[in-house]
Amino acid sequence: MNGPHQNQPLVTAGADLENAEAAMILVHGRGATAQSILQMASQFGADGVAYLAPQATRNTWYPNPFTAPVESNEPGRSSGLQAVADAVANVEDADIPAEKIVILGFSQGACLASEFVARNPRRYGGVVALSGGLIGQSIDVEDYEGDLEGTPVFFGCSDVDPHIPAERVHVSAKVFGRLNGDVEKRLYPGMGHGVNDDEIEYVSGLIARLVA
Repeated sequence: MNGPHQNQPLVTAGADLENAEAAMILVHGRGATAQSILQMASQFGADGVAYLAPQATRNTWYPNPFTAPVESNEPGRSSGLQAVADAVANVEDADIPAEKIVILGFSQGACLASEFVARNPRRYGGVVALSGGLIGQSIDVEDYEGDLEGTPVFFGCSDVDPHIPAERVHVSAKVFGRLNGDVEKRLYPGMGHGVNDDEIEYVSGLIARLVA
């Protein structure tokens, strides 16, 4: 498709794709940038990993809350999903298979990342949704079909996040379990809308196993 987020930069860090053993696609949140979420990669401490981050037009993937009716967030939502798909294709074109690709997002980016994988299920290196969940006014577990083949899936969020209802995290994790993901869900009591050390430690371990 040719939507609002196409022809935007794909910002990179870490190892060159041609020399990388694994890759991570990082999807930034509302009001943030590809460059800002790439700064997270320095905390993972893994060599041989290529990091790629698509950029949203005007730093926002879609205009309304992720719990709004889907049509109210078009064409941004579909264009954002295509941006993630294009990043995955970029990695696979460098002969890095999907099972060596981790797709991570924070906040609005976590919603987009989890939605992409749930709509395109296969074996990935991992899926990490930090303060996010599946997109839509309501989620019907039966709407999602396919097989993640044991892909590690991580949901981390505050139990009182002002933007992400805990119930949406629960039902999103349920969908990924139905898709045969190896789901780890952690709700942190009283945490704000951010990323904590426990989440960074989980992602660091996930990446380390891919390049071991």
